[in-house]
Amino acid sequence: MCGSCGCGAGAVITPLADQPVPAWLGGLAQARPDHQDRELPGHGHHSHNTARALDEIRDHGQSGAHANHDHPHVLQPADSDRTVEIQQKVLAKNDKLAEQNRRWLRERGILAINLMSSPGSGKTTLLERTASELAGRLAISVIEGDQETALDARRIQATGSRVVQINTGAGCHLDAEMVAHGLRGLDPPTGSIVVIENVGNLVCPALFDLGEESKVVLASVTEGADKPLKYPHMFRQANLVLLNKTDLLPYVDFDVKQYMADLRIAAPDALLLQISATAGDGIEGWYDWLRRRLPAPHD
Repeated sequence: MCGSCGCGAGAVITPLADQPVPAWLGGLAQARPDHQDRELPGHGHHSHNTARALDEIRDHGQSGAHANHDHPHVLQPADSDRTVEIQQKVLAKNDKLAEQNRRWLRERGILAINLMSSPGSGKTTLLERTASELAGRLAISVIEGDQETALDARRIQATGSRVVQINTGAGCHLDAEMVAHGLRGLDPPTGSIVVIENVGNLVCPALFDLGEESKVVLASVTEGADKPLKYPHMFRQANLVLLNKTDLLPYVDFDVKQYMADLRIAAPDALLLQISATAGDGIEGWYDWLRRRLPAPHD
């Protein structure tokens, strides 16, 4: 969470050059090169408030250190309590906004998926293939989260899908407020799917509810088989775990049986599907999983 992971910079929206600028970003015209980056409305204020609160904690800790000459580097109980209090407030505010997102999505019959993984596990490759192969059958929009650049967003846009890029700067995760603004920019149609491609990280994204219906963790065989036990909180949050890059199994040291056993320990209720987003192996299982979770049409 923000008090422990160091997040604090305001998020930045980067509209793609050939995509209309949504009204909430300040215009209906085509994006112009000299006005492409704007601070996400409201999030900067939230981040500054959090930063001020953390400054208070640091200042309090320094004063406590001066008062305790024998142990100047020991965190006093009051400091610890104050840190926990701030962290709880950050998450409480986020959870309230997440519920608003969830209600907004459900009222429109939209399935939202929070897709999380380490950097390089293949999230964007999976979304490229999914959007291309389901085009004309399912409408898919993407909220793309990265610390910098719009590289992945442009890859998604090339499939014909609507996409909004959110750059978090120093932040290591998306939060519900960022996603709320992203949803307004996408304006996804009823009965569609919104995939929130979170910042590549196996820690902080698991802590923040975004208002999604399901959480999906994408892992790859190139990362090693120890991740469920090393990052149990992330896997414990997952409704679905996708084990990607299985076409590389003959070339890497990866024990699938051990991985499955460890996943059962960390996340006994999570479903595991083995896929290759590049080769297409097992990909229909992923598509079927998405279809089964689409909300029933409203009368």
